[in-house]
Amino acid sequence: MDYAINEMEQEVLNATREFAQKKLKPLRAEMDAKEQFSKEMLEEYRKSGLMGLWLPEAYGGLGGGITCLAMAFEELSRVCAGLALTPGTTALGAIPMFLAATKEQRERWCPDLASGKKLWAFALTEPEAGSDATALKTTAIKDGDFYVVNGTKHFISTGKEADFYTVAVNTNPSRGARGISLLVIEKGTPGFSFGKKEEKMGIRTNPTYELIFENVRVPKENLLGSEGRGLLYLQETLDYSRPGVAAQAVGIAQGALDETIPYLRTRKQFGQPIITFQALGHKVAELAAKTEAGRALVYSLTHRMDEEFLPAVKNALENGTTVHDELRKLKGGRWTKYSAEAKLFCSNVAMEVADECVTLCGGVAYMRDFPLEKYMRDAKITQIYEGTVHIQKNEIITALIKEYAAKGDEE
Repeated sequence: MDYAINEMEQEVLNATREFAQKKLKPLRAEMDAKEQFSKEMLEEYRKSGLMGLWLPEAYGGLGGGITCLAMAFEELSRVCAGLALTPGTTALGAIPMFLAATKEQRERWCPDLASGKKLWAFALTEPEAGSDATALKTTAIKDGDFYVVNGTKHFISTGKEADFYTVAVNTNPSRGARGISLLVIEKGTPGFSFGKKEEKMGIRTNPTYELIFENVRVPKENLLGSEGRGLLYLQETLDYSRPGVAAQAVGIAQGALDETIPYLRTRKQFGQPIITFQALGHKVAELAAKTEAGRALVYSLTHRMDEEFLPAVKNALENGTTVHDELRKLKGGRWTKYSAEAKLFCSNVAMEVADECVTLCGGVAYMRDFPLEKYMRDAKITQIYEGTVHIQKNEIITALIKEYAAKGDEE
């Protein structure tokens, strides 16, 4: 199905699919086994133009919006979810910047972002602040023209390979959640160092590190938006980024099916291809249907998002305003419920499909030289990062309670 894909989106889909097959596939097993970030792949990404898909042409991007980003992430993850994270985590780190940045900040950071010259990372999680973002302990205290940052972040994707980090800090600890702000901190700033590198189950080619801030002096010009509005920007960021995780999950599910169906067609038992056994064939049919349902959910959402996101970007460039402010003019509500539904459904589908595909293929799928076990390991993280499945359910039921309360008031 084409899901009303326009010409630009079709070109992105075709180009990304070809890129994944030619560039990612030959490296995926080696990089996963070594648990290394691929500098070779980074250079290929820079040459491909994929890093700036969602950014406006004014900064060297394609102007494709949320849908193009999701499509690319699906196709890349269909081959290797770990190598796909080079553009994926950079987009996550940069989305809050792009939403809240002033005209001057966009002009300073976006061209190198679009070209892939500079990588970004998103730094929210702390040892005591995971699902509860309001519990973060990292502080940023104003001192003249600087913020002095102290604290620790962990489980930060892209780790020390990034150049800029969008960091959630508390600029007024006495105000709790209303004291949260966002700062852009550049690698190499004195006092900013890296701690433990994590050893992970999946997405092993993307490094995950601990970030340590010890009296790091960050220029006040690196504050995004206003002090105390960081939680709002974080929530808005996740609204736009969670469909990307959902797309990644769809890609993982599809990739697992891509490996499974050809094997089941050629593997014979009792004198016939095992895919012709009705029990196995019916299971594959169910998995394929759920994967397609996830894809439909993702792109119906991202296309609707782009109907507001792309005009907001255009208006922000023309008016010299923030994208966040232009979005507020165009829409009254948030995408929280729908983004959570997409991420919840698709991440569960990815885990189910990968798990069942390993079972369907049997012993060979448990071995490292057959790619299915990697899909299963990679699928799990989609149920965890950017909000666990439980957090997604919280978001959905909270929205539903509000909706039905409002209906009751109207009646």
